[in-house]
Amino acid sequence: MKIFTIIAFILIQFSASAQLLSERQLQQEPVMTSIAEAIRNPEKAYRLDLSKQKLRELPDTLFSLYNLQELKLAKNKLQQISPKLGNLSNLQKLDVSRNNLSIFPSSIGNLTNLTEIIANNNYIYTLPPEIGNLINLEKLDLWSNVIDIFPKEIANLKDNLKDLDLRVVLINEEKQQVIADLLPNTVIHFSKSCNCH
Repeated sequence: MKIFTIIAFILIQFSASAQLLSERQLQQEPVMTSIAEAIRNPEKAYRLDLSKQKLRELPDTLFSLYNLQELKLAKNKLQQISPKLGNLSNLQKLDVSRNNLSIFPSSIGNLTNLTEIIANNNYIYTLPPEIGNLINLEKLDLWSNVIDIFPKEIANLKDNLKDLDLRVVLINEEKQQVIADLLPNTVIHFSKSCNCH
């Protein structure tokens, strides 16, 4: 029992020492390409690229990487993301493009340091209300999804969200106007409106 207490204490100390890097600092950090490598050096695991690895699910060990600030999961076979994603509180950039996702877990709302979400080419049909917690979000790429439900909480992003890509998403003119009204300061990319509901 004592050993577990010591391990927990060490993890808490590491978590407390985790610091958010600036965009410039983050780009200077090396990109790790395997979870094994990241787990061996968790204090240096700032950027992790697991793209094109045919992943169908993510191992729980991924969600213990307390310093992780950029995570790329593009071009895999993910159908869902564990709610444990919300543990990665320092995450600033998330790329889950070209998977088979239909929803985000509500725990994404815990990731208040996110500045960028790339989620194009999925099957996402709704956003959780917790998306409104991401007040530092500057870019949201939802190009080529099937989104039909936009929570009113998305309006909480209006001060910082600069770019919202909704091209190749079938949205009628009325809904396009509602989204534009909720995000008056955001550049929103729509495809031509459809005669859909």
